[in-house]
Amino acid sequence: MLKKWFSLSLSVVLAVVLSACGSNNSESSKEPAAASASSEAPSASASASAPAEKKVIKYWTDDRHDQEYIKELITQFNSSNPDNIEVELTVLSENYNQSVDIAFSSNQAPDVLRLKSANTALFYKKGYLAPLDDYLTGVNEGMKTKFSTGIIDDVNRFGGKLYSLPNTGLTLRLVYNKDLFEKAGITSPPVSLQEMVDDAKKITEAGKKEGIYGFALNFKNPKSAFDRSVREILSLSGHQGLGFDLKTGKFDFAPYAQVIEYYKQMYDEGSILPGAETLDIDPLRAQFAAGKIGMYLCFSTEPGVYKDQFPTDINWGGALAPSIDGTQLGTSEIVSAGTWLGISEKSANKDAAWKFMAYMYGDEIQTTYHEKGFGIAIVPSIAAKAKNPDIKGMEGFLVGKSDSLWPVSPNVTPEGLNYGDAFFKYMISGGDLPKITEDLNTRYNTALSTAVAKGDVNVTVLPDFDPSKP
Repeated sequence: MLKKWFSLSLSVVLAVVLSACGSNNSESSKEPAAASASSEAPSASASASAPAEKKVIKYWTDDRHDQEYIKELITQFNSSNPDNIEVELTVLSENYNQSVDIAFSSNQAPDVLRLKSANTALFYKKGYLAPLDDYLTGVNEGMKTKFSTGIIDDVNRFGGKLYSLPNTGLTLRLVYNKDLFEKAGITSPPVSLQEMVDDAKKITEAGKKEGIYGFALNFKNPKSAFDRSVREILSLSGHQGLGFDLKTGKFDFAPYAQVIEYYKQMYDEGSILPGAETLDIDPLRAQFAAGKIGMYLCFSTEPGVYKDQFPTDINWGGALAPSIDGTQLGTSEIVSAGTWLGISEKSANKDAAWKFMAYMYGDEIQTTYHEKGFGIAIVPSIAAKAKNPDIKGMEGFLVGKSDSLWPVSPNVTPEGLNYGDAFFKYMISGGDLPKITEDLNTRYNTALSTAVAKGDVNVTVLPDFDPSKP
């Protein structure tokens, strides 16, 4: 784990450099030179022969914030690649992992998958991913060097083989409507959870007649909602955001339970948007863009969303999330760094899938992806030249002194409800929170012990871990 820690720290130092860059946005999305180098040019004899047989590559992703840009890139690739490769894009919703499981079990798996820190290890263990090492030789040897600082064991490299390459990371922030705050007499974003609860109540009281509420999250998938909100609050409060205690090497959901108490208070007071129990992230964004939500917590994808997907004229911004009691004992975790695309082990067209992947990982696309605000570049050569996104609201999401990468926590699947579903059930229905927390600790640590015994997970205890300097 220490090896991962130091590698991640190097990446974040490079990302921090971005805050000193300029802010002119580049709208270019031409095919990068790296993509051309990765594909062999057809010989004269090949040119004179019949066109190559079309190969259809299916690409699945659960990213919606960048889908219009990705569609443009795919259209360009389909019309310009010399190998008659056609990429078909499928954008899925919150049930992405389950959809991938079904696709592989029914022999309908895509050829290229969007990978994230939360699912790469799972997909690797299930045998869904093909290693990339054989493609990173010869003319592509330079790609391995380019991405070397982001090649990390148990993040994108497993068993000594590489399964994905890094692109960007994401910061987490409180997204808030400045006009609604002002209307409710609130002068600044909350710095403690009690302030957040109080502010949500004030905004609701001031705007309820107009259908305005103080707070919302995408509770259609409780774990997703908590992972983009509680995670941030806990990391700033000095706790690992997914319930794992790095100092003991065990799961401890007691800090998590503290945050849920405040969420329940907002729910009980009617400060959360009605119907949030079935709300997905895009409908939430549509409501926020319409000026109906005071605040929510989410990733640095949001400025791009409100520029392209849900254009809005509301006066909004991003700010550090509150900590539990207003005291910042830790740093805000940069998430989803180290992975982006992967090739399916079941693909019948792996070589064609790689050519599309190499195109997507080209310098110009990587640079433009950052400059359009879809993610924060962590690849050193890209971070060094990419300009800060010139997008409304992006200034609140840029990497600063309060942001860093944390050591990776183990990903296990317990028997029974996951922590998201268990805590959400308490939030809307009540119950014995200490008992719920103890049950989660027992089930997650049992699952952890089982995973360690099987060799699926490695745990390194960090008794001297400092959350203010991860």
